[in-house]
Amino acid sequence: MVGQIQRPHVAVLAVLLCWLTGGLSIPDPRLRETLIQLENSMQTGGNVMLSNAEKQLDSLLLKMKEEEMNRTHFPPAMHFFKARDLIRTSPLFKVLHRMPKGAVLHLHDFAMVDVEWLVKNVTYRPHCFICFTDNQSIRFIFSSQWPKARPRCSPWNLLEKLRAQSVNATHLDNSIMNNLTLFTDKDPETVYPSQSEIWYHFEQTFQAVLGLVTFVPVFRDYYSRGLSLMYVDSIMYLELRALLPELYELDGSSYNTSYTLKTYQEITKQFTAENPGFFGARIIFTIHRGANESEVVQAVEKAMTLQRDFPDIMAGFDLVGREDAGRPLWYFRDALSLPAEKRVKLPFFFHAGETDLEGTDVDQNLLDALLFNTSRIGHGFALLRHPLAKELSRTRDVAVEVCPISNQVMKLVKDLRNHPAAVLMSENHPLVISSDDPAAFGTSGLSYDFYEAFVGFGGRKSNLGTLKQLAINSIRYSSLDPSEQEQALVLWQKTWDKFVSENTF
Repeated sequence: MVGQIQRPHVAVLAVLLCWLTGGLSIPDPRLRETLIQLENSMQTGGNVMLSNAEKQLDSLLLKMKEEEMNRTHFPPAMHFFKARDLIRTSPLFKVLHRMPKGAVLHLHDFAMVDVEWLVKNVTYRPHCFICFTDNQSIRFIFSSQWPKARPRCSPWNLLEKLRAQSVNATHLDNSIMNNLTLFTDKDPETVYPSQSEIWYHFEQTFQAVLGLVTFVPVFRDYYSRGLSLMYVDSIMYLELRALLPELYELDGSSYNTSYTLKTYQEITKQFTAENPGFFGARIIFTIHRGANESEVVQAVEKAMTLQRDFPDIMAGFDLVGREDAGRPLWYFRDALSLPAEKRVKLPFFFHAGETDLEGTDVDQNLLDALLFNTSRIGHGFALLRHPLAKELSRTRDVAVEVCPISNQVMKLVKDLRNHPAAVLMSENHPLVISSDDPAAFGTSGLSYDFYEAFVGFGGRKSNLGTLKQLAINSIRYSSLDPSEQEQALVLWQKTWDKFVSENTF
């Protein structure tokens, strides 16, 4: 299959080993060149054959990359909040934005749409109420009548009236936006001095957004806009991790989880029909890992039912939330064993290894995820500290969903040149590049994360073959069945060829 992971032939390595240990006192230049070429071939995309047109584009990209790496302020070495504008204005980023990136496979439901749209569009709609919590966050609700008081929250305010009474409505809007994203113009290291601090604010953003996006008319518009943002960023397919919350109407009536999933299905079909270059989307049903055992049992049972009733849109199941603060996968082993016990197919896509705490119970999530036959590994930041899990991931072809900007912003790594994925890419470990929660980080789509991977992880050696392989990986490691993957690859190849021809000078 296109993009198959390969390792150097054992016989070649054996010959080279004999050569290296043959007692030569002067290194042979031919051997040196062979070793360099062999090592380069081992990286992601190292065996991708480029056409003449692709080679021309590759030369252009490498020149652009050289300029990026010679900057006084090198973006991958900076906190993304400080580097974003530098990246956005670079010629290389503009090319990556146009590049067909395939699929985004690690993306969360209520962090896919820019917060400016939420504030400027959604909060200006009629019947939108806001309250201010005791912990300095905000909550929203749409209601045809004055809402009931909420615990640990101020009395509800109709936003339309609050803006009319405000001396500076722009200041109010900016304040609301600050509560819906982590992005800040201030020094991020000062604003978020620890992992616990930033995770607290991160989870508050989801709570703040929830009342806005679960209102049925907003939910439909929100998801449609999310698909549009992905499509504009040259993404053709996505797999969305979604809580599938109950949606509500203006009169307070609500709908169940099946309705939410069916709404995702309807909007996806409509968007795909209207945009022939878009291949579709599937949902990975999630529950917060802070839930208790019985709640996870109910969630797994619900996931099995949804998988049966919505096989075209349902991809599988996952646990979300901060690993270090939640229960390890092994704690939920009885619940996670239910599909196998009932002989029901329910693919898992577990977050695992999103931690820098070595030796804890949570640090075993990587091995446990593989024990439960996870289809992919979400983040896998700790994978280098688990050689057995790393080898199992490779031999079983379980891809790691690498989210560069997320890992940096959430304080797992400062300089993205030191991200573990730099090693994984150097040896062509199965992986894909994803964006996790773009709205929370002030990004959109995948282009910023591809930039960080190409320039930060790949250094001077990664090339157009690397980018092409990563795009192909995103399709072949998706939950699409083999025939669908082949269809998606054919569609992607057409857009790729067009991209190459339009960017060859």
